[in-house]
Amino acid sequence: MYYSKKLNSVPYQKYRQIQLNLRQKRIESVLFLEHLPVITAGKNFDKKNLLVTEEFLIKQNIQFLEVERGGDLTAHEKGQLVIYPHIDLEKRKITISDYLKILNEILIESIFEIWNLQVFSHSDKPGLYLKNNPEKKILSQGIYFKSNFTSFGVAINISNDLKVFNLINPCGGDSKNIVTIKSLGLDSGLEINFIKLFKNKFINSIK
Repeated sequence: MYYSKKLNSVPYQKYRQIQLNLRQKRIESVLFLEHLPVITAGKNFDKKNLLVTEEFLIKQNIQFLEVERGGDLTAHEKGQLVIYPHIDLEKRKITISDYLKILNEILIESIFEIWNLQVFSHSDKPGLYLKNNPEKKILSQGIYFKSNFTSFGVAINISNDLKVFNLINPCGGDSKNIVTIKSLGLDSGLEINFIKLFKNKFINSIK
């Protein structure tokens, strides 16, 4: 399996081309990226959750893209860490539900070990939320499963300024409930430690 170092300022469309190639060849990898400003809309997105016009987005150099994953609107911007695992669940004999459980457990453990921050997953909405303030969301999740091969993934807010999030109702919620590692007063410089820890846990968990 191939693991990337974090790649900064990657256009979202470039990733879509990469993941399609990986899926077609069933090449397993985990990519760590930072995207240029973009709003993505899942198959079930509600147009009311886009709070500005597409013309406004064009003027601000923010892309708007409809994508293959489910769910509503979310945002990507500089300072956010995006993790894209591409895993052959059929080869590894892992069910979709078990994969989601493994991934969430690793994320929760890694966030706690690096930042001493307790987060949890809601049973009725994707992402990770603060245990001491359950409305506050620090990680978005939108995973695509096709032919038992995964793509897309999760995005953890590290030091992003949330300006793009303020243009939408993320996942139908209030953008005021989106938080970052930096906004919580934690050390955003530990991102590289988080990536290393996540890699090790992920490798050991899907063998």
